[in-house]
Amino acid sequence: MNEFELKYGCNPNQKPARIYMEDGSDLPVEVLNGRPGYINFLDALNSWQLVRELKAALGLPAAASFKHVSPTSAAVGLPLPERLKKACFVNDIPELDQNPLACAYARARGADRLCSFGDWVALSDECDALTASLIKREVSDGVIAPGYTPEALEILKTKRKGGYNIVKIDPDYVPAAKEHKQVFGVTFEQGRNDSRIDASLLHNIVTENKELPESAVRDLIVSMITLKYTQSNSVCYAVDGQAIGVGAGQQSRIHCTRLAGSKADTWFLRQADKVLSLPFLPKMARPDRDNVIDGYINRNEEDVCAEGVWQQFFTRRPEPFTPEEQRAYLNTVQNVALGSDAFFPFSDNIERAFLSGVKYVAQPGGSIRDDAVIDCCNKHGMVMCFTGLRLFHH
Repeated sequence: MNEFELKYGCNPNQKPARIYMEDGSDLPVEVLNGRPGYINFLDALNSWQLVRELKAALGLPAAASFKHVSPTSAAVGLPLPERLKKACFVNDIPELDQNPLACAYARARGADRLCSFGDWVALSDECDALTASLIKREVSDGVIAPGYTPEALEILKTKRKGGYNIVKIDPDYVPAAKEHKQVFGVTFEQGRNDSRIDASLLHNIVTENKELPESAVRDLIVSMITLKYTQSNSVCYAVDGQAIGVGAGQQSRIHCTRLAGSKADTWFLRQADKVLSLPFLPKMARPDRDNVIDGYINRNEEDVCAEGVWQQFFTRRPEPFTPEEQRAYLNTVQNVALGSDAFFPFSDNIERAFLSGVKYVAQPGGSIRDDAVIDCCNKHGMVMCFTGLRLFHH
């Protein structure tokens, strides 16, 4: 198959729409179920590259959760601590620890559950039944993987009344060295970004503290590969083999750092006792719990603890999670990694990162204020590497 007709383009008025191979060769993807759309395939092809590179760089199965052509998170297959299992709603799966791919998916889907609602999933390895069963119970648009066991395929085909999008990709496919796209009738051409991200990028440590443990190397690699497929400007916080806060597409880098930092903070706070012990009504759906937890932590549009409101969600009125309590909890967080797709122009980014427990930083370097940024890292005892590699993605 060298062409696949899409329902429409980015929006319903954009017709006709298709994906095809310009040279007439077969597509590297096969649609096993459903009818993926234009944005679905953008998410699928970008997310597949991300998990493929994570697997190649770290030697572990990888998964990603994508929405609107940026990852909400990506992770490699490390076992989850009990608190994280509870926060990700996977503490009911006793066999989870023995399945690295399922662990990777649980981490990626659980990092930013609000943004992952209706996501596209990418898996670096063949999808097995356990991973498929985890995907089945979340709201999702589709999945891409190099293969599916027969049992996994049957499980996934039951999603969305049989219309769930399931895409198989040829793991050996290598795209052309040059890529093209059109904007307003004008064709752009550039060399594909085939830069390799590995530990060799982290040798230029510019801070006084030069202690970079293997766990930090792993997390910085997770962060940078995630950034490679995130709409720029972008910043990514990572810890324990997963991206925990992605700030994408902001015009100002400090806004990326703040946005990603707030997501990382929420990820940590979801694992606090007050959140894990929230007395939810037994029939509350998972997405509703996600919304309430986010409201409880971030005090958004509705005070979920207010009289006349809490009764919709809880069996009893929970005590508020005060800003002072949250700050005390976050002050215990440490050893977080932070990657940036371009240089930090001001030290305010480092100050904000420090509030979310960042200890390790990777960025290209090259700002006229590099000295100020380095000084700020030194003040907080951080380790910072200049990679020399910019990772813009548009």
